[in-house]
Amino acid sequence: MENPDVMSDPRSHAALIDRLGTDLVPVRRLLPPWLRTAGWLLLVAALAAGLLMHYGAGPMLRRWAATPDLAWAGIGAVVTAISAAWAAFALGVPGRRAAWAWLPLPGALLWIGASGLGCLRTWIAPGTELAGVHQSADCLLFIIGFSVPLSALLIVLLRRACPLRPVRVAVLIGLASAAASASLLEICHAFDSAATDLLTHALAVAVVVAVNAAMGGRLLSKA
Repeated sequence: MENPDVMSDPRSHAALIDRLGTDLVPVRRLLPPWLRTAGWLLLVAALAAGLLMHYGAGPMLRRWAATPDLAWAGIGAVVTAISAAWAAFALGVPGRRAAWAWLPLPGALLWIGASGLGCLRTWIAPGTELAGVHQSADCLLFIIGFSVPLSALLIVLLRRACPLRPVRVAVLIGLASAAASASLLEICHAFDSAATDLLTHALAVAVVVAVNAAMGGRLLSKA
């Protein structure tokens, strides 16, 4: 048993504090969520720049001019990607309210609503070129393929924050990555959306979100 006189000695307290403080490693503060979101968006912008250099902006702009609903759907996807990534970084900070998870809702509603008009494509713009099964499969692979590195980067950036709601954050990561990939697809998508194409896009988004929820949550919880 420790001697009470020794334990009450101020010099012993100081020595104990010194020993405990010797092995401490300084913790680097996290950047604000909006700034980390901007860093992730730099990768999205770099991918967009590469696609624009290869395909040019002309085909996309002409398609949007003929069917403005596709332009609104693209804007909705961009807003969804930004807000979902921001919400993920915000929820990665302890003490933030769970209501941050609703931040992507307005953009998602615009994205889904404008895309839904594609089901009426042959009525809105008769004679437009529609995607077949093979082209729709290419869209599926495009969205999933681009979502992999975008999701991986978000997970790496968020692991250090150690989110208290890892699954919810992982779902937002999947939504942000899928929405960003769908936005990039607009640059090289040569067809007007129809029901089959939209269902393929929805399937790709669902796959990305589900995989992130299953795997991303575990990776984030181990941080």
